Amino acid sequence: MLKTLLRSAAIAAGVGLAAPAIAQEAPANPQCIAPANPGGGWDFTCRQVGKTLQDLGIIPTTMQVTNLSGGGGGVAYAEVVNKRDSDDNLIVAASSATTTRLAQGAFPGNTADQVRWVATIGADYGIIGVSGSSDISSLAELFEKVKADPRSIAFAGGSAVGGWDHLKVLLAAQKVGIEDVRTIKYVAFAGGGEAMTQLLAGSVQAFTGDISEAKGFVESGDLKVLAVLAPERLEGWAADFPTAKEEGIDVVGANWRGFYAPGKMSDSAYDFWVGAITKMYATDAWQSVMEANGLAKLNLSGAAFKDFVEKNVDEIQALSRQIGIIR
Repeated sequence: MLKTLLRSAAIAAGVGLAAPAIAQEAPANPQCIAPANPGGGWDFTCRQVGKTLQDLGIIPTTMQVTNLSGGGGGVAYAEVVNKRDSDDNLIVAASSATTTRLAQGAFPGNTADQVRWVATIGADYGIIGVSGSSDISSLAELFEKVKADPRSIAFAGGSAVGGWDHLKVLLAAQKVGIEDVRTIKYVAFAGGGEAMTQLLAGSVQAFTGDISEAKGFVESGDLKVLAVLAPERLEGWAADFPTAKEEGIDVVGANWRGFYAPGKMSDSAYDFWVGAITKMYATDAWQSVMEANGLAKLNLSGAAFKDFVEKNVDEIQALSRQIGIIR
């Protein structure tokens, strides 16, 4: 099942879709909900896309960003489904963490077909790291400590227990021979920024997140990236980070990033947002943002993205059952 999941992601990463014509004028008050506190991947998605859309003239005004944390994205999802289901101005940052929570039934009463899936903006490979002052120098060394005493290392992540940040650690643990991955200590926080804060405070010993969350903390010396969960080394600023595979831990964790919209959004507004994000993706400006932040190529929109999400949910459900997260 893991091979199927990774194969699907690899196929999707090679998909390039022509930008559709933008059929409607931009919404008067474009808004984006980031379902976590400032500083994490969802916050990055809203703010960087909003800035780029405005810089390119695709939207004529600043996109309002609202941070609505809680429940691993569940609070924002419920807000959109229950209170803003027909808001044409609104898009919401999403990722593999979103489909993971939906697959595991962690958004009570909510399902993937209650919203409209807009488009992706790239894929974010997972990382595992420690504070810059830690004496741990490799992923293999970190997991040796975990194997010797699973409770001695607490991993902090920005997804809920059983979420994508958690699953990445469990997949790596399986690869190093830890049979009962339920012994792994994982502490959930409301976004990657808060998880990093706790790492720097010494409350936890390791961090699990995505490469886009890491750059500022690496540059400040606060974060030491032990490994990137990519099939090969990334380019640009992250090129010096080894892959987990290089350390003998053959695991890949790709986190797609993109947006969903309210389920009863008008077709004309939905077409605008699909066209806007897809047009932005094709520009040199966005390709530069991707390169600067370690995002890999993943270009899906509209019906193709909806199909991808449905398959993603099915595959994560199967994987979660395999490792005991759900029955």
